Amino acid sequence: MSEPMHTVKRAVIMAAGIGKRMQPLTFETPKPLIRVNGTRMIDTVVRALHENGIREIYVVVGYLKEQFYEWAKNQPGIQLIENPYYDVCNNISSLYAARQHLQDCIILDGDQIIYHPQILDPHFVRSGYNAVWCGGKTKEWLLQTENGIIKSCSRTGGSNGWQLYSVSRWTAEDGEKLSRFTAQEFEGGNRQIYWDDIPMFCYFEAFELGIREMKADDIVEIDSLEELAGTDPGYRYILNTQESERKQS
Repeated sequence: MSEPMHTVKRAVIMAAGIGKRMQPLTFETPKPLIRVNGTRMIDTVVRALHENGIREIYVVVGYLKEQFYEWAKNQPGIQLIENPYYDVCNNISSLYAARQHLQDCIILDGDQIIYHPQILDPHFVRSGYNAVWCGGKTKEWLLQTENGIIKSCSRTGGSNGWQLYSVSRWTAEDGEKLSRFTAQEFEGGNRQIYWDDIPMFCYFEAFELGIREMKADDIVEIDSLEELAGTDPGYRYILNTQESERKQS
């Protein structure tokens, strides 16, 4: 018997963080609202969701939240959720803030650039993560699978595995569990972990997660000024300025 097909009904976009590795740009602009080659990163995420028929979208905000309220005025269907813990907790606090919306949900980061919207296809068989095959070495979270099921995850990376990306889908049943476990950990004082630690480590046996294969050029996760400048050369001047200041000091 084939497994039932599920459909994403809503999206949660994580956009509350300070973006320290992108300073000084993020002193004045929250990271997801930074323009890369003329387009704000979060706009590529919203556009891709819309192209897949996903229009119930929750954006979790914290740092420089006022700018998101201004941005959302021109974004039909966007609902903002404030995370009051963004500056003292890890991103488990953002999932906790959005815990009522995790059933039949896709969870993404707002500081990604999505080049190919098909990677957000709303139809899925089992909960799990988008992933890219990595034959070489990586320091990113790396998954090992068997018959399409995630069997283990390495926080420190490795080689010959599936690199986890910050795009995940959750059935109604698994979304309810994710919500409940997140509340248990957060309210119990475990507030300095990534939210992905909940399904991947803290409660791994409670889920049977799969992967959604994609290619490395489908999406770009920008984590630093160096990566930003590599994607948009217009930001190289910041690196050049920083290098000159280091030489003069």
